[in-house]
Amino acid sequence: MAAKHEHEHENRRAVLNRMSRAIGHMESVKRMVEEGRDCSEILIQVSAVKSAINNIGKLILKDHISHCVVDAVEENNLEVLEELNDAIDKFIK
Repeated sequence: MAAKHEHEHENRRAVLNRMSRAIGHMESVKRMVEEGRDCSEILIQVSAVKSAINNIGKLILKDHISHCVVDAVEENNLEVLEELNDAIDKFIK
């Protein structure tokens, strides 16, 4: 893997806010299970959590492409593209 670098992510605040909401939502789902709520209701809420997490991933991916990948291509670092493909494959599973 290429050397990791740190930078200010453009969507950092939005990602953190969405993560906080997703965590809170997941805690609500846990309570629903503990309370023995209807399975259909729980599945609908789990689906909402999955959607929220996917949207977080999309924000991170957009930031990565806009900054990390663009910088790497400008520096002729094609290894970053391989890493991006690997990350996309893992994210989409």
